Amino acid sequence: MSHGTTTKPGILHQPRAVWAVAFACVIAFMGIGLVDPILKPIAEQLDASPSQVSLLFTSYMAVTGVAMLVTGWLTSRLGAKRVLLAGLAIIVVFAALAGSSDTIGQIVGFRAGWGLGNALFIATALATIVGAASGGVASAIILYEAALGIGIAAGPLLGGFLGDISWRGPFYGVSVLMAIAFFAIAIFLPKLPRAERTTSLLDPFRALRHRSLLTMAITALLYNFGFFTLLAFTPFPLAMSAHQIGFIFFGWGVCLAVASVFVAPRLQRRFGTLPVVAAALTAFAVDLAVMALYTDNKTVLVVCVVVAGVFLGINNTLVTEAVMLAAPVERSTASAAYSFVRFGGGAIAPYLAGKLGENVSMHAPFWVGAGATALAVVVLLSGRRVLAHVDAHEPEVQSVEEARVLVAADA
Repeated sequence: MSHGTTTKPGILHQPRAVWAVAFACVIAFMGIGLVDPILKPIAEQLDASPSQVSLLFTSYMAVTGVAMLVTGWLTSRLGAKRVLLAGLAIIVVFAALAGSSDTIGQIVGFRAGWGLGNALFIATALATIVGAASGGVASAIILYEAALGIGIAAGPLLGGFLGDISWRGPFYGVSVLMAIAFFAIAIFLPKLPRAERTTSLLDPFRALRHRSLLTMAITALLYNFGFFTLLAFTPFPLAMSAHQIGFIFFGWGVCLAVASVFVAPRLQRRFGTLPVVAAALTAFAVDLAVMALYTDNKTVLVVCVVVAGVFLGINNTLVTEAVMLAAPVERSTASAAYSFVRFGGGAIAPYLAGKLGENVSMHAPFWVGAGATALAVVVLLSGRRVLAHVDAHEPEVQSVEEARVLVAADA
């Protein structure tokens, strides 16, 4: 079949199973920004410091990163659908428990359990969408990143709305929505056969021997210092109501979603993946530096948060695609290795930002985030030779071939 003459289905023409998984992705990604609007209310009502409250992100991201190492091993033995449903069920339980907590330590612990469910779900969701979606890997990634953007945008909005009632509301809200997603996937996603070859627990570590994949992973780890400084610390200098914080980060999430779906692919076609990622990271580092300079100006902070969504949306989409092409290993293995490293930044950054804000100054977290993101650009460009193949394929051939490989790895 000639790829040049094949008519590709529209991105919106997808099987019901794809939409069921995409809906669950939206809810799962709500969990990232859901707690933003209620960080200060939790701190005030449970008598906790900013660094203690930031552990809600740290426990969540740390467990997610470690659990990513076993997702391929589990999926190859249990099948993608069972792992997806297990992840959703765990989130339903632990989100409800977090909402029922009476101490900051309990919430932090239950967020760790939530992170386990999140890892089982998101590690399998992208591969499942790629295997079932029309249009190959490019369309599937756009759908996945759109779900990420919508979820990140809707999370703070829902968190702000329910948080105005009670800080417990957002946790219960996610539990109910994830229960709906659980039944949608159970009904619409057909049973997927197990992989022909089982995955070893050591495979992700072996994958990191490839400098191309390691370069992308370290780049993402450093970039996550900036990402989670913005996400976990900004509500404290803003010092606004849960509703106001929710609307601000809703604007950020909308920009992220639009940039992921519409801006990133166009820039990639015109300039290539690595130059665009480097430019987006540079712009984000500058954005964080402006926040560091004008931390006392709430208007500047609000504008910088919203604008950051554009840079993060471009980066998220293109880095996801680059990771899948970075190393000659199964894509599920590459994803597990990459996620394990990058979530390290997501785990450390929130707590570090809180400590810097408490013990140094409110400006310091943003300076550290800006510096780490700038260093991510240096790491990325240092590996441009081993990553040159990322832009070496025709998009149509790349999409079909990637779809084949992903289906073989995860079916």
